[in-house]
Amino acid sequence: MPKVQANGIELFYDEHGDPSAPPLLLVMGLGMQLLGWDERFVRLLAGRGFRVIRFDNRDTGLSTHLDGVRSHLKEVMDGDPSQAPYRLSDMARDAVGLMDALGIDSAHVVGASMGGMIVQTLAIEHPRRVRSLCSIMSTTGARNVGGATREAMAILMAPPGTDRESVLARAVVTHSVIGSKAYPVGEEVVRARAAAAFDRAFYPEGFARQLAAIRAGPDRTPALRTVSVPTLVIHGEDDTLVLPSGGDATAAAVPGAMLLRLPGMAHDFPEPLWPRIVDAIAENAVGAERARAQSAGAEKKL
Repeated sequence: MPKVQANGIELFYDEHGDPSAPPLLLVMGLGMQLLGWDERFVRLLAGRGFRVIRFDNRDTGLSTHLDGVRSHLKEVMDGDPSQAPYRLSDMARDAVGLMDALGIDSAHVVGASMGGMIVQTLAIEHPRRVRSLCSIMSTTGARNVGGATREAMAILMAPPGTDRESVLARAVVTHSVIGSKAYPVGEEVVRARAAAAFDRAFYPEGFARQLAAIRAGPDRTPALRTVSVPTLVIHGEDDTLVLPSGGDATAAAVPGAMLLRLPGMAHDFPEPLWPRIVDAIAENAVGAERARAQSAGAEKKL
């Protein structure tokens, strides 16, 4: 099984594409396994000339579970971030550890939702490890942007399912609230995705610890102004879990960032939008590769 030791924990990952191609690291969101990046979507990216790597964050999937560690979520939400068992910075260091284990000096990084927060933190705290940045359906950590609607927050905080059927039923309800209504999928598709995740690794305990890490995070706006790599921000205009103001604020904070707002997209990845999303990610990364090559050529002449 493809696992590596990284930052004191074990991370499960997989790869697609040419191993010698520029690496592109995908970071998924809250409570989501690497399955959140549909394999067909991943193969589209690989087909654009990248070595695409996706992995399970700590406390999800087949990566290390911090069994028995209290989330202290109530204390964190009440204003004491010191109680969080780990931070987004730790999760960014997990990604760096994965890159180290795979012999990757730097990569194009793409994160969705909480994953967007992680890759933002990665670009801020480990700038030499990032070739380009793409933050999708995410936010800056500022409390006045990117908040959820009341209905979306209620579904986020609802108790998790306890068995396979209740997990699948909850997935259907969740998708009805945060999924893209302009790009509907059948209930059987939602249930099949939830079933695949449940059968692979059911571990709801990690959700609260990850949420505590999010809530303990600072407003990254000032630090995002220091990010100098080519940056793309993608956000759905119908997102109810992270309102579009979060994407707007992220793009405004990073100098020269490009903002792609997608009508009809909510807090998911509608398949009809995959070509446009893949094109945007690839264009941002290819531009970064071109600039990197030019910089290396200039240094060589000197």
